[in-house]
Amino acid sequence: MRTDSLPRTCPRVLLLFSLLLCAIAFAAGQTRVTVHADQGKDTISRNIYGHFSEHLGRCIYGGFYVGEASTGIPNTRGMRNDVVAAVRKLRIPVLRWPGGCFADTYHWKDGVGPKEQRPSMVNVWWGGTTEDNSFGTHEFLDLCEQLGAEPYFSGNVGSGTVEELKHWVQYVNSPSGNPLASLRKQNGHEEPWKVRYWGIGNEAWGCGGEMRAEHYVDVYRTFVTFMSSGWGNRGPFRIASGAAGGDYHWTEVLMRDIPLSLLDGVALHHYAVIDWNKKGSASEFTTAQYFASMREALRMETFVQNHIAIMDKYDPKKKVALVVDEWGGWYDTEPGTNPSFLYQQNTMRDAMIAGVTLNTFNNHCDRVRMANLAQTVNVLQAVVLTDGPKMLVTPTYHVMEMYTVHHDALMLPVETGSLPCIAGKDTLQAISVSASRDREGFTNISLVNIDPVERHEIEVTVGGKSFASVAGRILAGRTPQDHNTFEDPQKIHPVDFKDVKTTGTGLRLTLPPCSVVVLHCR
Repeated sequence: MRTDSLPRTCPRVLLLFSLLLCAIAFAAGQTRVTVHADQGKDTISRNIYGHFSEHLGRCIYGGFYVGEASTGIPNTRGMRNDVVAAVRKLRIPVLRWPGGCFADTYHWKDGVGPKEQRPSMVNVWWGGTTEDNSFGTHEFLDLCEQLGAEPYFSGNVGSGTVEELKHWVQYVNSPSGNPLASLRKQNGHEEPWKVRYWGIGNEAWGCGGEMRAEHYVDVYRTFVTFMSSGWGNRGPFRIASGAAGGDYHWTEVLMRDIPLSLLDGVALHHYAVIDWNKKGSASEFTTAQYFASMREALRMETFVQNHIAIMDKYDPKKKVALVVDEWGGWYDTEPGTNPSFLYQQNTMRDAMIAGVTLNTFNNHCDRVRMANLAQTVNVLQAVVLTDGPKMLVTPTYHVMEMYTVHHDALMLPVETGSLPCIAGKDTLQAISVSASRDREGFTNISLVNIDPVERHEIEVTVGGKSFASVAGRILAGRTPQDHNTFEDPQKIHPVDFKDVKTTGTGLRLTLPPCSVVVLHCR
């Protein structure tokens, strides 16, 4: 309707009508979010913010580890000081190692003892490079101590033996009384490490052995039966090799055929991949490719819900955790790099993937109790990239750092009614939200706007609580392709967020396109 068609003799009516039209237009363009601050009952485990580091490309060698003899890169017992310092700021809770596919070819005894006596091997999965085993069990556990992280070992089931895994557990966890504890002491570590988290193989349906679920169940049951005792009050946390994406049959068989007394976690892997045969560039992508990536990332919500439904059928008390121990974006490797090393840039698209995925995990924390981003340094959706002595942190790093406010906080249920974000055949939810209350009483709300063009007005209603103050930070770029480089390592970084105010019922804010915002409210 044209307002200039109204009678000129009614200016007050005209003004009121115009204001009404503006109010209707504003309301129509809003996304309404309800945070049920009075309904929290589940804790967001800090282990949801875990990481994954495999013997792949430059993740370990040149990434975390340069060796004690390195003179050009400052290190502590071979671990890069700059990388360790950066990752420590993420308060990384748990680190998964040595794979991945590599784990099912790795024999742990090759990586202990004097380094000059350790045998070499060929890394058949990742480029056929020579693995000299200079980074082994002691080095990994030293790295975890430097990071302040708990170790998560992926045991060799594909080419290893029950006895080999049993001996590895004894080596790292037995105080004394057996030859493996004596060997550990001989190799320089008197006290046991008490490693709690153990994966029984990796991707047993694929690179871990091309097994059927029915066969893997029997393999799993055999391996965990012979894992050593001597844990004290904190027993081993045994994680079964789980499904890829929507393979619900795999989870059904595991939950049906493994006694709950032998099972603590079931894994799940999902990567945001456009097309496994043509993944596309990590930094030079079209709008259509961006939306395709986001569609795949948002499928994590469906996968998590459906796997949880199966687990609930067999485990209604939720004893067994869903462990999403590989997730992230996967693209073509950078031009001029070894295609088997999986080195890729990291853009604001990856920040979007990280934000919406972590919100999913937060919102399902009653069952999702560990997750591991793939991978920490120089591989896939890395939080750190290195180039010789140079190092930078990525947009994904900043999202993980901003979300540390959710570690071990009380999850607050949220409801979101979002404007659609449409491109071609994709109709995607533009806004993703999760919320929690920390031990100091602050309510923390993380919001993601994946829309690459439009800003969104957000009206947050907080049930059972009002706020006197709010502060926030935002990570945003001009485009989804924006990223940090070694020439401009600070191009993308968080800044204070000002476009938010308290209301009588909660908050009102505007999310810019392609942005992640975390609000800290009291």
